[in-house]
Amino acid sequence: MLKIGLFGVGHLGEIHLKCIRNIADLSLVGFYDPDEERSKEITTKYDIPRFEDPSLLMEAVDIVDIVSPTTTHFQLARLALKKNKHLFIEKPVAYTEAEAAALLTMERKTNVKVQIGHVERFNPAFLTLKDTKLSPMFIEGHRLATFNPRGTDVSVILDLMIHDIDIVLSVVDSPVKQISASGVAVVTNTLDIANARIEFKNGCVANLTASRISLKKMRKLRFFQKDAYISLDFLDKQAQIVRLYDKDKVDISTDLPVFELETNQGTKMIHVEMPDVKEVNAIQSELEALVLSIKKDEPTRVSLHDGYHALKIAHQIMADIDTRKKINPGPFA
Repeated sequence: MLKIGLFGVGHLGEIHLKCIRNIADLSLVGFYDPDEERSKEITTKYDIPRFEDPSLLMEAVDIVDIVSPTTTHFQLARLALKKNKHLFIEKPVAYTEAEAAALLTMERKTNVKVQIGHVERFNPAFLTLKDTKLSPMFIEGHRLATFNPRGTDVSVILDLMIHDIDIVLSVVDSPVKQISASGVAVVTNTLDIANARIEFKNGCVANLTASRISLKKMRKLRFFQKDAYISLDFLDKQAQIVRLYDKDKVDISTDLPVFELETNQGTKMIHVEMPDVKEVNAIQSELEALVLSIKKDEPTRVSLHDGYHALKIAHQIMADIDTRKKINPGPFA
């Protein structure tokens, strides 16, 4: 059994705590959180030891689970790597690109496993595509949330859009060619709504929108590729695959909906598939995946490099927004 220590017991940290307790291969040694009032609440509620020194907790465990504010990720992760501890770091991996790069350098000198908490990789809707060949040429994403003061220490790009950035980077097998973006701070001191157009060298374009001041919640990604349209709803955990076939190449005996479509290339058949989505606890699944990678000595599902790459693109998006603001400061600048 692997011993794990939890760093940060806010809203998400408490969810991690509950998931850890449900994983047979993990033993929760204790937690660290500088918030006295919250720590007393968690200690009383779950009867779990609180460590006042993060170093002492790290010494007592095999795995360090960092679910603290983004601005603290680097210091805690660096300390864990120095102590040669396996790591789970909630997204984004760090606050700055330089911090993430430094962690990558440190990781290469160790033999530990590091997984980043890009939880949408474990969303059951996305998992239904594991046997589907994805080669999109256009991607459209909308991640909208109602306002919540929690998480506003970072921009909406690091808070929300980075989920979709990671998914897109995991699907598109091509380097990024160009980024153009715009965004506005509305109710906080950081960006609250943003749109980014990411162009890849293979011609694929991803158009991503993220907002934390919406009147409704939405978490959708749509992939458009040759003869196929794939829609993912991360919020409602649904997937839809629409394929276009030549009339003589589709099995019309299937129970799935099939429609005819007249095109300038003749009659095509539209085949609509709604894959079965198995209900899973995505956060528990990502923690279980880390345990499995440690036991089997295999690469983690979402590596530190993946986290760095997503963070790098996120900062490029923010930099482009800053540049545009300097060129066009607006009437109230």
